[in-house]
Amino acid sequence: MMKTIRLTMSQALVQHLAALRVEMADGSIAPYCGGVFTIFGHGNVAGIGEALYAQRDHAQNPLPTFRAHNEQGMAHAAIAYGKAQFRQRIMAVSTSIGPGATNLVTAAAVAHVNRLPVLLLPGDTFATRAPDPVLQQIESFSQGDLSANDCFRPVVRYFDRITRPEQILTALPRAIQVMTDPASCGPVCLALPQDVQAEAFDCPVSFLQPALIRFRRPPADAGELARAAEVLKTAKRPLIVAGGGVLYSQASNELRAFAEAHGVPVVESHGGKSSLAWDHPLNLGAIGVDGMNVANAMAREADLVLAVGTRLQDFTTGSHALFAKAKLLCLNVQPFDAGKWNATSLVADAKLGLGQLSAAAAGWSADAGWTDKARAEAARGNAIVTELTTAVPKGVLPYDAEVIGAVRDSLNDAGGDSGLDDIVVCAAGTLPAELHKLWRSRAPGTYHMEYGYSCMGYEIAGGLGAKMGAPHREVIVMVGDGSYMMLNAEIATSVMLGLKLIVVVLDNRGYGCIERLQGKSGVPSFNNMLDDCVPEGGQPSEIDFAMHARAMGAHAVHVADVAELKTAMVAARAARKTQVIVIDTTHTRTTDGGCWWEVAIPEVSQRSEVQEAHERYVTAKQDQRL
Repeated sequence: MMKTIRLTMSQALVQHLAALRVEMADGSIAPYCGGVFTIFGHGNVAGIGEALYAQRDHAQNPLPTFRAHNEQGMAHAAIAYGKAQFRQRIMAVSTSIGPGATNLVTAAAVAHVNRLPVLLLPGDTFATRAPDPVLQQIESFSQGDLSANDCFRPVVRYFDRITRPEQILTALPRAIQVMTDPASCGPVCLALPQDVQAEAFDCPVSFLQPALIRFRRPPADAGELARAAEVLKTAKRPLIVAGGGVLYSQASNELRAFAEAHGVPVVESHGGKSSLAWDHPLNLGAIGVDGMNVANAMAREADLVLAVGTRLQDFTTGSHALFAKAKLLCLNVQPFDAGKWNATSLVADAKLGLGQLSAAAAGWSADAGWTDKARAEAARGNAIVTELTTAVPKGVLPYDAEVIGAVRDSLNDAGGDSGLDDIVVCAAGTLPAELHKLWRSRAPGTYHMEYGYSCMGYEIAGGLGAKMGAPHREVIVMVGDGSYMMLNAEIATSVMLGLKLIVVVLDNRGYGCIERLQGKSGVPSFNNMLDDCVPEGGQPSEIDFAMHARAMGAHAVHVADVAELKTAMVAARAARKTQVIVIDTTHTRTTDGGCWWEVAIPEVSQRSEVQEAHERYVTAKQDQRL
């Protein structure tokens, strides 16, 4: 007979999760789940809370529990942990029902868009319905089985509601399978009714001894590979667009080898930045709406684009106008992405696929003149970056470029050998555009940008997760005042957990990025900058970010200029607890680069500026790939 043990559903879930092991890319074995973030409420404290308490100091399979201050924030941290671990490990998130659960929905969308794994475990209403309506329950007049957790269905890869304790035996392995599948990887949600969490059943002992997780690396289909090689060999001016799939496959060496063997220049999306060292002679840097001029110019001239591990988001493609006339060859582990825009598809793991494609194209190279031009343009682009980030204008507020340069190079100022192995974290506003161009990454994973969902508020919580995933690195969070105000509570969590962050707040007093877009769309500044939002009888904003950060336990300073910022960064690196540095900046100056991005302009308006913007919009759309 099958050996069983009497456990609650929560105990079985937690013990299975704690026992899971994964074979890492380097061959080492590690716990698959790095821990569980939770904020307890009546919907999870008695059930899963008891199970987590019992497991936290387990002799063989301890599972850490981390207390946070905001459910969305702790989910962002869990997602960032998975990203820092190149999707090889996860964290879980447990909440109560009601607002605790729905606070996770935005984070679930972040993970979904960015193809990142996280296990969401929200509490749910009673399966028996005996106490209905329970506190925080949403009642539907037409669907008796509906709960707030149904909000998760569109934003997760797998959803299940556990209405019997035995269901965890199939639901949890399915969730794990989704998160460990390189093609379907993303967030999963197991909604846990609070009574079912506490119900006992005869759990098979084998469920508590799960098999070692080994990641698949799907090779290319022979027919697809042959067709892809044929298309590649027709190219004289090829260009590689490196996406996040290069990093998650840990294919940086294969990318470099392919580029060098065939003389193909490389550009990087937000997701793929750090795939190739910034100073590699064939790395043209950032591509797209927030890309470098040198990269975008080469993209316009390319006759073939090899897109590796990228979703081809509109920022990367210039709303599909930047390289619309080039042939498109997509190497991706996910067929959905590989087949976009009528591309020639090569469905395969990036690491294996690049090697296979290189072998199939043996003897072929880009035109020598194209390769030589790429090297020259890459060197010119690097010189531009140096100038933009080190030349500090006198008598005016600094712009993001000068701040990025000071932060990026601060390890050298502190006497270190290189500042390139820091992890920089950001998500929304002007900063992602400037960091994409100006941050210099040498090692894979040192550029941590959430620019799939571009979620304001991800930055500080994401920095915490990145630090947990890479504790040996200095994690630098760069955040605008708008995003800081959205979600900053995990500063207190970082202090509480003893996980040092360096948070640099760039205060331009409003939503500067969108204010510029508003102006380009023909509308005067309206409802974006704080000074424009004060009604009669109101009071201008006087937020003291440094004082606020100190109130949460961090050490914080407000610096007067870039020179003081450099001094503060040296001190911050030497410190042991979270540091917050605030600097006033301007949003009215911008730097090199960019291309068209489709933002729909009204067809009818009384403003001549809007009419002119609409004419430019109609003209630009003519270059889009159809």
